[in-house]
Amino acid sequence: MSGPIDPNQSPSLKSWGEPADLPHGDVVVPCGWGRMIFAHTFAQNEDIATTLQQEQEGQRDVALYLRDPQVVVACAPDALFIDPSFTFRLPLPGWRTKKRGRRGAFTIRTLGPGEEPQVLETINAIYRARGMVPLAPGFLEEVAEKDFMTYWIAEDAENGALIAACMGLDHVKVFDDPEGGTSLWALAVDPQAPHAAVGLHMVQAVATAYRRKGRKFLDLSVLHSNTEAIDLYKKLGFVQVPVFCVKHKNAINADLYTPGTAEESTLNPYARLITDAARRRGIKVEILDPVDHYFRLTHGGRSITCRESLSELTSSIAMSRCSDKATTTRILQSAGLSVPEQKVAGRPATNLAFLKKHGALVVKPAVGEQGAGITVGVKTPAELVRAVESARKLCSKVLLEPLVAGMDLRVIVIDDAVVAAAVRRPAAVVGDGVHTVLELVHKQSRRRAQATGGESKIPVDRELRRTVLAAGYALDDVLPEGESLTVRRTANLHTGGTIHDVTSQLHPDLASAARKAARALGIPVTGLDFLVTAPDQPDYVIIEANERPGLANHEPQPTAERFLDFLFPQSRGRE
Repeated sequence: MSGPIDPNQSPSLKSWGEPADLPHGDVVVPCGWGRMIFAHTFAQNEDIATTLQQEQEGQRDVALYLRDPQVVVACAPDALFIDPSFTFRLPLPGWRTKKRGRRGAFTIRTLGPGEEPQVLETINAIYRARGMVPLAPGFLEEVAEKDFMTYWIAEDAENGALIAACMGLDHVKVFDDPEGGTSLWALAVDPQAPHAAVGLHMVQAVATAYRRKGRKFLDLSVLHSNTEAIDLYKKLGFVQVPVFCVKHKNAINADLYTPGTAEESTLNPYARLITDAARRRGIKVEILDPVDHYFRLTHGGRSITCRESLSELTSSIAMSRCSDKATTTRILQSAGLSVPEQKVAGRPATNLAFLKKHGALVVKPAVGEQGAGITVGVKTPAELVRAVESARKLCSKVLLEPLVAGMDLRVIVIDDAVVAAAVRRPAAVVGDGVHTVLELVHKQSRRRAQATGGESKIPVDRELRRTVLAAGYALDDVLPEGESLTVRRTANLHTGGTIHDVTSQLHPDLASAARKAARALGIPVTGLDFLVTAPDQPDYVIIEANERPGLANHEPQPTAERFLDFLFPQSRGRE
């Protein structure tokens, strides 16, 4: 609790009183992702329990403002649970916006009629990336006809990309709420958004809109463990109120009412994506090594040990072919696929001759992952020496390749089928005219870590300094407002890169090349790294193959589901 509520500072909590105090009863509002059940408008606890059990498959209903949450759960203890969330309330009279972060980098507006279906598709991609329930098809068209519901979106000021969304409910319009309340739901920010404080400004925009309408308070619900969001809401003036939420037990909510093991909590997002999907299918999960993310899946008498997306079904031969990048390149070239020219680093004179031939090089260890030891855009003899030395710290065999211009494309192939494709972009920061490049890097690194469960961070190392210097800046320079600065050359997620789904745009020739590459390597699950003109164009070179691709990077594509289809074909259709 955040302390007692002062009745002079916050609206009363009469909404927990008898339903006779309210002008409407049994109020339920469809919200696209489920139904909002205003429990304090129900006369009987049993009716609340019955309504929750009528939840549609694939939806997440929420019952809030319960007078007796324990009694409602007792009506159906096998079907219902008290949600482990807090309710926070912002008193609106007298509240004013707190200016935080750079607002000019994005704009916030309400959705109007006729913005389906592209906006819905983008919002749902953000929701899936955040592990939230997507909106039902056609729902936004219905919103335009409802005066009690509003959707707000944030758009990047530079390119117009939709980067955040949330929904507001006006309780006065819904059921003539005598307390003049409102609530905010389904707030999500694109984890790839380059701007700070987007969620904060979204909340402030909603609060400002309802304050201007004369509403008395804004409520929202937040998971008890989301300490960063809780701290943010408190700074904005929200106070925690003793309002409880009850939900229906379903696969979506399973993590909230099913106790997890200590080992599971240490798994990274790539392993958790698969184990969570497995449990939803009724596949038994055993955590074998939580440090290195090994687990065993068992279904129908068949057991398979995995390390993230690497399973026993990938042979040691296939794994070794992918592990050594020189071997990968030779095999793909022999299969008739396009690959860059490649040379093993040797004597300095030979290396320098290769640099003079191509003008700019990529230097990388023959064995390695997550972008470690790779130097991109080597143009001078001194840079070449340093790049080779850096790569040799990880592997004695170092590879030289000409720098090929193009977009970095990752294609996931599972069981000879392309299941996802995404463009990867290097880490970048956007100036605000106040903070230095280094400060912006630290801020962006924290945002990336938060968005990826700690998997994506921007290292401040020699490669970053070299990239920044080549762009004409030093780390202690203040970056002008609105200017974007790429701070790394590689687009690897683990070094702060972002990833953007382009599966629907993938050119057939690229999909064909990816399947052919997987067959040539003899690997059933792989992530192929391409350099392409554009994902919808046929030109390409393949630069690497990953034997343990991160499936969690490809929302909204069902990569974990297709992985389980491959491991346990008999379990298909049971998610």
